[in-house]
Formats: sequence, structure tokens, C-alpha cells
Amino acid sequence: MIRAKGIVLIITGAMLWGATGPLMEWILSHSRISVPFMLTIRLLIAGIGLLAFLKISGKQLTPIWRQPYWLKRLVIFALFGMLGVQYSFVAAIESSNAVVATLLQFLAPIFVVIFVSWSIKKWPPKYQLYGIFGTLLGLFFLLTNGSFNKLLLSPEALAWGVAVGLSFAFYTLYPSALMKEWGVLFVVGWSMLIGGVVLGSLSHVWKSDEWTLLLDWKLSILVLTVIVFGTVAFVLFLSSMKYISAIETSILSSMEPLTAMIISVIWLQQVLGVWQMVGALLMLVCVTWLSIAGDRNKKEV
Repeated sequence: MIRAKGIVLIITGAMLWGATGPLMEWILSHSRISVPFMLTIRLLIAGIGLLAFLKISGKQLTPIWRQPYWLKRLVIFALFGMLGVQYSFVAAIESSNAVVATLLQFLAPIFVVIFVSWSIKKWPPKYQLYGIFGTLLGLFFLLTNGSFNKLLLSPEALAWGVAVGLSFAFYTLYPSALMKEWGVLFVVGWSMLIGGVVLGSLSHVWKSDEWTLLLDWKLSILVLTVIVFGTVAFVLFLSSMKYISAIETSILSSMEPLTAMIISVIWLQQVLGVWQMVGALLMLVCVTWLSIAGDRNKKEV
């Protein structure tokens, strides 16, 4: 039951995160809102909201600022984990599209498996290798529609995709000690606020003329939806790591591109090829296999 809870948390979080992709793609392509502005607003509002909720619930928010060891770890996670994932993800959307950007996160399991295997000085279990191979094969079909000559990816998109994978792997592995010591909502809230302040300072968000765009109530609702979905997704993702391994959490997040794909087809009317559908099915099969096999092999993990 405990492991099942972790699987439900990560799948729900992955679907919410996947849904934010098409929403952000629409916002970026149908308005003058820039990546730094949208992310600054998203991180600040979400961070302040989570910390306000914790304060109302009676949680002390400032003790970590008097403990240099934990504060250093929090800042590192905020910049390279939280801000790294969010910025590279949205930048990948801007340079490609929501489906491709979400799929590029599947570079992360490779980095996670390599790091975990290196740290325990042991080859990964066969089921993980099979699952990753199948997932990457499905990813290949989704990105190319089955043709080596049709890799629909610009160098910029590929670079941001690698950044997404690296930061997502770091986001998966790094904060476990922080969460155990301070709690998931505490870590997510402060890391979002720190990331938002840093990004806003670098982009001089207070001088932006994009604030007037938020007077459009339809656009404001979409931005708010992205903030809520993204915040809940991050909380569920980190919470899932209490119940399942980091590698399983990383690979089970394959529900993200599938969700993004479905929404993009229905809402943005993006057409998928036959081999792209084969890739989606292959990824689903691999996710199911990893979930079942992981229960038998969790001692190896």
C-alpha cells in the first residue's frame, strides 16, 4: 500500500506537470509574455502561497536561515533544482513545443541511473535497463516519427533538453535530506521563493512592461492555472520519493509527455504520426513494466 501511494502521487503529479506544458506553449505563442517574466511570477506566487499556508498551519519558517549547513543546501536546490528545472523546461517549450520539451525530460533517468549505480558501485537491475531502453526507444519514435532523417529538433532545443534532463535528475536526487529534515512543503515553498527572487532580480522584473498584459482576465486565468498545476505537481513529485525509489520516480514521470501529447492534440490540434503513437504506447508499456518489476526488485534498488 505504501508503494502504491507513491505511484499514485507521482503519476498524478506527472499528469499535472504535463498539462502545464501546452498551457505555457499557448501563453508564450499567443501573448508577449516572456519566459523570465512568467517564471518569476509563477515562482514568487507559488512560493509565497505555500509559505503562507505553512505559517497559518503553525509552522516556523525562519529557523533554517540560522543554520548555515541547511541553508546552503536549500539555496543550491533552489537554484539548480527548482529554478533549473522550471527555466530549462519553459525555454525548451519556447524553442520547440510542449510535447517535445516534456519528452526531453527522459534524459533524466539515464543520469539518475548512472549516478545511483556509481554511488553504490553496482550495475543497475536488468528491469531498469530494459525499461530505460524501451522508454528511450519510444522517445525516439515520438521525436522522429520513426525516421533518422526527421529529427525535429533544433540545436537550441536539444541544448535546453539536455539541461532539462540534468536539472531534473538533480531535482530528483538532491533534496531527500532536506525533505526529511524540514518537510516537502517547506522545501518547495522556500526554493520557489528563492528561485523567483533570484530570477526576478536578474531580469529586472519590476521594470517590465509585461505587467499590463495580466489585465486580460483570460490570460490571467491561464497563468494562474499554470501556477497552481505546477506547484501541486512539484509537491506531489517530491512527496512520492518518500515511498518509491528516485529511479522509479524519475521514470514513472513518463505520464508527463503522454498528458502533454493528449492535450496538445485536442487543444492545440497538433497531429501525431503513426510511429509517434507507437512510441507513446511503448512508453506506457515500459512504465507499467517498471512499476510491476520494481515491486519485485526494490531490494536491489
